[in-house]
Amino acid sequence: MSQNSQEGPFFEDFMVGQRFRSKVGRTVTDVDNIWFTLLTNNSNQIHFNKDYTEKYFAGEPFRGRLVVNGFLTLSIVAGLLVEQTSQNGFMLGIENVKFLNPVFGGDTIYAEAEVTEVRESKSRPGFGIVKIKTWGYNQRGEKVIEFDRIFMVRKRGATWSGEKGKSQ
Repeated sequence: MSQNSQEGPFFEDFMVGQRFRSKVGRTVTDVDNIWFTLLTNNSNQIHFNKDYTEKYFAGEPFRGRLVVNGFLTLSIVAGLLVEQTSQNGFMLGIENVKFLNPVFGGDTIYAEAEVTEVRESKSRPGFGIVKIKTWGYNQRGEKVIEFDRIFMVRKRGATWSGEKGKSQ
């Protein structure tokens, strides 16, 4: 997509009740998990030490497997929907995060969302705020995570001026 693209979605394209489904899935590998965990300075060995998980987490549902870092799962699920939701904006927040089932290396993650709130921005006239209930699920259809994501998105033709209360 070009830098000057006018492809949507824009604020005007969103309505409460609208649903989205990721166009592709993303298979998570142990390498993805280990790198992400170490890059974020997470010292919980359940994410990167197989010997540890085999000794202390041998039972169901872990069976000695490395558990994918929850923040990596959240990032993948949010990212799978950017093209359809927030590519013309930026994230303001994440709320009500629930990790429902563990994710393991080799699992493929898919994402879905529903628009729950759409409103004009009070501080940025050329922008609006959208809230979506988002969930991720694995290749077996089991929900692994759910959360609300809030983002600011520009209206068609609007640009960010850098001055609060002004947009072009």
